[in-house]
Amino acid sequence: MVLGKRIVHFIGIGGIGMSALARYFLAKNWLVKGSDVSSSSLTQKLIKEGVKVKIGHKKGNLRPKTALVIYNQAIPPSNPEIVEARRRHLKILSYPEALGELTRKYETIAIAGAHGKSTTTSLISVVLLKVGFDPTVVVGTLLKEFGDRNFRFGRSRWLVIEADEFHASFLNYSPTYALITNIDREHLDYYKNFGNVKKSFLRFIANVKRNGVLVLNRDNKELFGLKNRIKKTAKCNFLKIIWYSLRDSKKLNSKIKAVLKIPGEHNLSNALGAYTLARHLGIEEKEILKALGSYRGTWRRMEYKGLLKIRNSKFRIPVYDDYAHHPTEIKATLQGLREKYPRSKLVCVFQPHQAERLRLLFRDFVRAFDEADILVLCPAYRVAGRDKIHKAYSSEMLAKAIAIRNSKLGLENSVVYLSSPKRLRQILNSKFETLNSAVIVMMGAGDIVNYTKLLLS
Repeated sequence: MVLGKRIVHFIGIGGIGMSALARYFLAKNWLVKGSDVSSSSLTQKLIKEGVKVKIGHKKGNLRPKTALVIYNQAIPPSNPEIVEARRRHLKILSYPEALGELTRKYETIAIAGAHGKSTTTSLISVVLLKVGFDPTVVVGTLLKEFGDRNFRFGRSRWLVIEADEFHASFLNYSPTYALITNIDREHLDYYKNFGNVKKSFLRFIANVKRNGVLVLNRDNKELFGLKNRIKKTAKCNFLKIIWYSLRDSKKLNSKIKAVLKIPGEHNLSNALGAYTLARHLGIEEKEILKALGSYRGTWRRMEYKGLLKIRNSKFRIPVYDDYAHHPTEIKATLQGLREKYPRSKLVCVFQPHQAERLRLLFRDFVRAFDEADILVLCPAYRVAGRDKIHKAYSSEMLAKAIAIRNSKLGLENSVVYLSSPKRLRQILNSKFETLNSAVIVMMGAGDIVNYTKLLLS
């Protein structure tokens, strides 16, 4: 052990948020250790940066002089490392509790919303970085501007975070500035109904520091529908409310769209939200546009991965990877790719994430893929500890339901259920033999990214 360094131990260190927070403690000169159930690209990168990572959970992973234990919310109370930490009476915090402590030490900007928060967090971070704010950033994706990392250590008073509503995590945060992109029917396995989702966002707004600022998307009807209740909270806490909308200024939208390198109306809206907050912070329009134009996109958000070579052909097909796993996100991503490739056949290979989400939003999923000319559905990715098997709401049943709907509407879109993703290349080869131009998006929040590699190998 390095003399004088405090030890922090992360349980589930391979998570996208946990690994970012581990990097924060590393930057603050802590001795950082952690464990996870399996090795991943994130844990391997952490090891290269000086973090000690153990694969597998056992009480012996906790060093004798550990000062702080931080755990991923997915970790059960029976985890041997949590049990041992409690036995030793160590300070134990969940990931959002630990991040929440940071928000009270910094001038914090928190980006929340059912969709678009990673991209919007990235956009505002890049703007602040380019104009000299020197922010510390914790974001749920990997940015090229940060050396393909999910964290940046700044030396100013500014902190930018992605505020996730999963299990009401964002209620631990106390930001000075809160930007909300939208509200949607997400994480219903936890919230039970949409009314509880809305209540949670209202509580998040109530946690914004007195004299703080709210930047809110007026185009999201669910969020705008709460305007009176938001106004009441804002009045009590002396908050300034700024609504932004794509309908407000076509001239400004054109300026942003002209520089933005990521396609889709949803990304234009994300950029407008970042622009609106940046203008409130006193940043000049030309500086914001220049920074937005420099943004190169993030990991697994319409991320270009390479070209697929079709057998017996000189034909090469662009392959993208995308994290979309909710019907609203699926529609937005497909519309963005349609905008980028208007004359190409759009092929979507989708892996549902979490069987319970598929069950709760089944009808929405049936209507989510209209932009895809060819849809290949893979078995649902099961989330350990959060999933139940629903035979009536499987990927195979989704394929049948979409095919029936397409037939009723007279759509020629093709849908295929693929029980073994290892056969993906074979299926695509057969589909592409008659095509002249196509683009593929590998979509989902599970391990579908591993099958992307098979296409390009």
